Amino acid sequence: MPAYVISEVEVLDEPQAAVYRELAAASIARYGGRYLARGREPDAVEGEWPEERRMVILEFPSMAEARRWYASPEYAEALEVRKDALDRRLLFVDGGP
Repeated sequence: MPAYVISEVEVLDEPQAAVYRELAAASIARYGGRYLARGREPDAVEGEWPEERRMVILEFPSMAEARRWYASPEYAEALEVRKDALDRRLLFVDGGP
């Protein structure tokens, strides 16, 4: 069953964010993930959404694969860059009923 990784992101440093995106994309693909939405501004039809925040949604084949990606050495390099590049909230969600 698929699993989703949902990220609410604010870019703090655009050049560093570009490096992060490149590293993250390679690691995501390696672990079977794919982008469903990348850097999109949501349309908040209910509630407030901070205008400086963007949304990223990833799909992985399973929760186990999403967790393997997040703990991987490939993604560790991207995480190191992320510290200065982005402020974010990251959520893992099962895709089952």
